[in-house]
Amino acid sequence: MLGTVLGVGAFVAVLGLTSTATGQIGKSFSLLQDTTVTVQDLGTRGAADSGAPPPMDFPADSDSRLDVLNGVTDAGVWWQVPVRNPLTSQRPDVTAAALEGGSGGGSDIALFAASPGAVRAMEPTLLTGTLFNDFHQKRGERVCLLGASAARRLGITRTDNQPAVFVNGTAYTVVGIVSDVRRLPQTLLGMVIPSATALRAYGPPADSPAQALIRTRPGAGQLIARQAPLALRPDKPALFTAIPPPDPHALRDQVGTDLSGLFLVLAAICLVVGAVGIANTTLVAVLERTGEIGLRRALGARPRHITAQFLTESTALGALGGLVGTSLGVATVLGTALARHWTAVLQPYAVLPAPLIGMLTGFAAGLYPALRAARTEPLEALRR
Repeated sequence: MLGTVLGVGAFVAVLGLTSTATGQIGKSFSLLQDTTVTVQDLGTRGAADSGAPPPMDFPADSDSRLDVLNGVTDAGVWWQVPVRNPLTSQRPDVTAAALEGGSGGGSDIALFAASPGAVRAMEPTLLTGTLFNDFHQKRGERVCLLGASAARRLGITRTDNQPAVFVNGTAYTVVGIVSDVRRLPQTLLGMVIPSATALRAYGPPADSPAQALIRTRPGAGQLIARQAPLALRPDKPALFTAIPPPDPHALRDQVGTDLSGLFLVLAAICLVVGAVGIANTTLVAVLERTGEIGLRRALGARPRHITAQFLTESTALGALGGLVGTSLGVATVLGTALARHWTAVLQPYAVLPAPLIGMLTGFAAGLYPALRAARTEPLEALRR
C-alpha cells in the first residue's frame, strides 16, 4: 500500500504543482513582457544599407503621439549614440593613455540617447538623484543619467554636488544614478542623455536604427503594436515595424505541457514502483498462505474463488493507497502554494481519478500472484 501511496501522491502532487507553477509563470510573464512593445525604424535601416546618410524617421513629438494611444503607460524613442571610441571621465583633459592607467572612466562606457518617455518606460530604480524630464529635452540640456556600473567606474556616488562627466571633453551634468531597470538593461553599463541633446551634438543614429520603447497596460500590447506605426507617421506607417509581445497564453500552455509531460513520466515511474511492491507483497503472501489455499481448495473452493480472494486483497490495498496518496498529494500542493504565496490550482481530472488509478494499479499488481495461487494443487499445498 505504501508504494501506491507514494505513486498516487506523486501523481496528484506533480500535476497540481505543475498547474500552480504554470499559473505563476503566466502571471510573471504578463507583468513585464506582455506590457512591452518595440517599434523599429525600417527607413533608417534601409538608408544605412544603401550607404546614404540615415534619416531620423521618428518625429520630434513621438512621445506625445504614442502617449495618446489608449493602453499606453509610457513611451519614447532611444538609440545608441554614434560616437566612435568615446573617452568618458570626470575631467576634461584625460587622455586614453591616462584612462588605461586607471584614472577612472574609459572608452567602453556606452552612450545612449533617450527621450523622457523612453526613460520612464524603462521603469528605472534610482540610487540617487532624479530623472531628466521634458524641460531638459526641450532645451537640449547637457545632462545625463548614469548606470550603476558606469557610476562606479567613474567614482561618482552622489548627485547633490552636481558632478560632471566629460565625453570627449564635452561636459554633462549627472542628475541621477540608476541602480536597476526593468527594460533595456544595457543602459546600466553606460550613460543616457536626452535625445534632443544627442541630435544636436552627434546627429541622428548611424550604427543602429532608433527604436521606440512602449510600456502598455496588461493586455493592450497586441493592439498598441498595430496602432503605433500609424500614430507615429500617418503618412508613411510602413517606415516602422512594431514587435508585439508574444502571446502569454501560448507560452503558458507550452510551459505547462512540457512540465506536465516530464512530471507525468516521474509519476508513472512511482506507480510502477508501487505496483511492483504490491505484486511482490501479494506473491509472498501467496507463498506464506499455501496451506490456507490448499485447505480452501480441499473444502471445495474453485480456482476462480482463490483468484477473486487475492485480487480483492490487492485491489483493496491499491484503492486505500490511492485515497491516502490523493490526500497527501492535495496537501502537498496546498502547503507549497501557501508557503510561496501562490494561488493553488488543482484540476479535477488530476484529483478525482487518482483513487481509481490506485485501485487499477493494485488490481494489475495482484493479477499474477492471484493466478499463481489459483493454480495451486490442494494435495501439494497441504503437504507444505
